[in-house]
Amino acid sequence: MQNSATPTATPTHCPYCALQCGMNLTPTLEGTVEVSERADFPVNRGALCGKGRTAPAVLASNVRLASPLVRSGGALVPATWEEALDRVAGELRRTRAEHGPDAVGVFGGGGLTNEKAYALGKFARVVLGTSQIDYNGRFCMSSAAAAGTKAFGLDRGLPFPLADIPRTGCVILVGSNLAETMPPALRFFTELRAGGGTLIVVDPRRTRTAEQADLHLAPRPGTDLALALGLLHLVVAEGRVDEAYVRERTAGWEEARAAAMAHWPEYVERITGVSVPQLWEAVRLFCEPEAAMVLTARGPEQQSKGTDTVGAWINLCLATGRPGRPLSGYGCLTGQGNGQGGREHGQKADQLPGYRTLDDPAARRHVAEVWGVDPDSLPGPGRSAYELLDALGTDIRSLLLMGSNPVVSAPRAAHVEERIRSLDFLAVCDVVLSETAALADVVLPVTQWAEETGTTTSLEGRVLLRRRAISPPGGVRSDLEVMHELAARLGVEKGFPADPEEVFEELRRASAGGLADYSGITYRRLAEENGVFWPCPAGPDSAPDPFGEDGAADAHPGTPRLFLDRFAHADGRARFVPVTHRPAAEEPDDEYPVLLTTGRVVAQYQSGAQTRRVEELNAAAPGPFVELHPRLAARLGAAEGDPVAVVSRRGRAVAPARITTGIRPDTVFMPFHWPGEGRANTLTNPALDPTSRMPEFKVCAVRVEAVRPVT
Repeated sequence: MQNSATPTATPTHCPYCALQCGMNLTPTLEGTVEVSERADFPVNRGALCGKGRTAPAVLASNVRLASPLVRSGGALVPATWEEALDRVAGELRRTRAEHGPDAVGVFGGGGLTNEKAYALGKFARVVLGTSQIDYNGRFCMSSAAAAGTKAFGLDRGLPFPLADIPRTGCVILVGSNLAETMPPALRFFTELRAGGGTLIVVDPRRTRTAEQADLHLAPRPGTDLALALGLLHLVVAEGRVDEAYVRERTAGWEEARAAAMAHWPEYVERITGVSVPQLWEAVRLFCEPEAAMVLTARGPEQQSKGTDTVGAWINLCLATGRPGRPLSGYGCLTGQGNGQGGREHGQKADQLPGYRTLDDPAARRHVAEVWGVDPDSLPGPGRSAYELLDALGTDIRSLLLMGSNPVVSAPRAAHVEERIRSLDFLAVCDVVLSETAALADVVLPVTQWAEETGTTTSLEGRVLLRRRAISPPGGVRSDLEVMHELAARLGVEKGFPADPEEVFEELRRASAGGLADYSGITYRRLAEENGVFWPCPAGPDSAPDPFGEDGAADAHPGTPRLFLDRFAHADGRARFVPVTHRPAAEEPDDEYPVLLTTGRVVAQYQSGAQTRRVEELNAAAPGPFVELHPRLAARLGAAEGDPVAVVSRRGRAVAPARITTGIRPDTVFMPFHWPGEGRANTLTNPALDPTSRMPEFKVCAVRVEAVRPVT
C-alpha cells in the first residue's frame, strides 16, 4: 500500500542575499523541494523574491554537479571521491614540500555557512599552515566594516533590526538599489513613508529604489565622499550639531569638523553635480526628526576610498547624535547571504574566530587553545582577496576554492582568469560547474542549502539556523566532509568533524570573549527563538560557561540593538575620523571620457553561477546590457538594443544598449552577472582601498563605441 502521508515542511532560510528570508521547504516526488510561505519570520513575513521562489530549481539533477570531476587529457572526467580527494591532498602536499606552505592559497565565500567559514579558516592555518586565505566577502562590505570598526570599535552590518526602519523619521540610503537586490526589504521603507517618515536615496541612477524616494540625489560616481562632507558642512553651518551628544559620547570632533568645513556647498556641487538647494533640503529632512538613520551599501563602499567615504557618512550621523540612540544610527546593508558571519570566524586574511585580529597575541592564544595547537604555529595575516588572486601562478602555486566564482566576479577579471589558468593546481568545491570550476584540475560537488544544516548571520547580526530538508544525491558531499577527508589525508586526524552542530559547538568556544561572541547561542535556541542577535555570551554576565546549557533560564538574550549604553572602544566613546575628498583612482580623460558603474538586476545574483541556470530568471534577465543616457546614445548613433562596446584600460565588453533618462549623461551602467563578451568585470579597476583592500568596482574611466555590423 502506498504511503499517502503528507510530507512535513521544514522551516529554513533562502540561500541568496543577506536578508536570509524565511521559507518552508516540502520534499517533492521528484527529489527536490517546494517553497512555501513562512510568515513567522519577521524580516520577510512570508514574502519572497523570484530568486528565493525558484531556488529549488538548482537542486535538479540536470543542473547541479552529481559526482567529482578530475582533469585528464585536458578534459574534466568523472572520478570517484577517493580518486578526487587523493589527487587534491597529493597536490597540496607536493606544493607545500616544493615551495613552502604559503605557496598554497585558500579562497572562500560569503555564502558559506558559519560552520564552513570557521572550518575553512582553521583548515588553512592548522592543516596547510598557510597565511594565504581570504574570501569574496572582501568585495562586499569590507570598507563599511573597516569604517564601522574605526568609529564604533565593532562592525555589525546593522546595529538594529530592520523592523526599526519604519519607526524612524528619515533614512538616507546611499548606493543601494534594494528594490532589485533584496526586494522583500523594500516594504520597510514603504512603511517608513506611509508613517510620515522620509526617504533620501543617493544613487547616480534613477533606480526602482530611487523612484520611491522623497528626495533623490544623483552624484557623479566616485563623489559620495564629497557629498557626505558637504552635508556635514551644512549641519555645522546651520547649527544642527548635537553638541551635548558630541561632548558626552564621542571623540575627535574638532579634526573632523575642520575637514568638513573645507567642503562648502558650491564646491561640493561642482564635484558631485548635486545642486546646493538639494544639499540644503537633504540636511533639513535628515535633521528635523528626532530619529534618523544612514544606511550604506556597495555604492560608496566599492571604491578605492570606500573606508573614508563610509566614515564621512558615519561622521554625519555622529554629529547629529544618531548612533546609539533608539531608532537611529548608521548601518550597512550586507550583500551576500552570510557576508556578515563569513568574515567573523576566520576565513578573512587577518582575522580569527569571534572577530579577533590575527596579530593580537591574546587572540592567538585563545584560539590556539581551542584548536589544541601552539599559538606560534599559527601563520600571520596574508594577502587580501584581489592581492591573493593576483599572486596566483607566481607566489601561490595551488589553490583550494570554495563558494566563489572569481572568473566572473573579480575586478580586472580577464587578468584574474589568466592568473587562475597559470596555477599548478586548482581544486574547486561547488554545486554547479561555474566558470571558475570549469578551469579546475579537480571539481568536488558539494551539498546545497536544502541538503544540509548550518548557521548564517544576516545583515541584522541575527544568527539563523538553516535546516536540512532533503538528502543530497549519493555522489555529493558537504564542504565539512571534504575538509574532514582532506585533513585526514594531510596528517590531521582530529579537529575537523563533518557534523555541523559539532563544528558550531567548537565555534562557540573559539568566539567566546570576542567582539562577535556566539558562545551563548545553540542550535536549540536558534530553532526556538527564530534566531539570536550577537553578541550573545554564555550566561547573563558574559561568563564563558556553561557551553552546553541549551535553553538555560539565565541565558543571555542576545543583542538586537548595539551601542545604547556605550560604544565598543575601551573608553565607551565613538570616534570621529577626519576625512577629505579625493578623486577616484581613475578619472575620465580624452581617451576614456565616460564613467562606468556596475551593479545587480533583480532576477540574477552575484556571478550568476546558480541563477543563470534557472529558466524563469533567465527569461526575466537573459543577458548583459549597457545602460546609457539618450544624449550619449545619440552621439554614438546607437538605438535601443544595438550592440555597444565599453572599453577600459583593462579590456572590452560588448552588450546591447538600454537607453534611459534614469542615468547621468556622463555615466554608463552594466550588471556584472554574466561571463563572456558582456562580462562587466573585464573592465573594472582593481585599485584598492588602503585600509579595507576593497577594489574600486563602482567607478572607472571608459569609452563607449557603437559596434558596426561586419559587411
